[in-house]
Amino acid sequence: MSIIEKLNKDFESRVRLGIMSVLVVNGWVDFLEMKEHLGVTDGNLASHITALETKKYIEVKKEFVGKKTKTSYKVTRTGKDAFVQHINALGRLLK
Repeated sequence: MSIIEKLNKDFESRVRLGIMSVLVVNGWVDFLEMKEHLGVTDGNLASHITALETKKYIEVKKEFVGKKTKTSYKVTRTGKDAFVQHINALGRLLK
């Protein structure tokens, strides 16, 4: 298998790469904080979050703070492993 074949298509989007990067180095991150970090729209962030959640790369937690819903995200073990493999493949590609 070539190095380029080891890159994970699920992380080709810059938004997904950003989401995973933020989550790998943090614990739980809420929607507004993630949106600020990445500078994306609500809809754009939500669609990429859904794609990553479908792949079981991230965990989603919804809770009430007062009367408002707060949605937070955390990387799963599966997600972290897949992301680290992707980053390692990028590193090998750059060498």
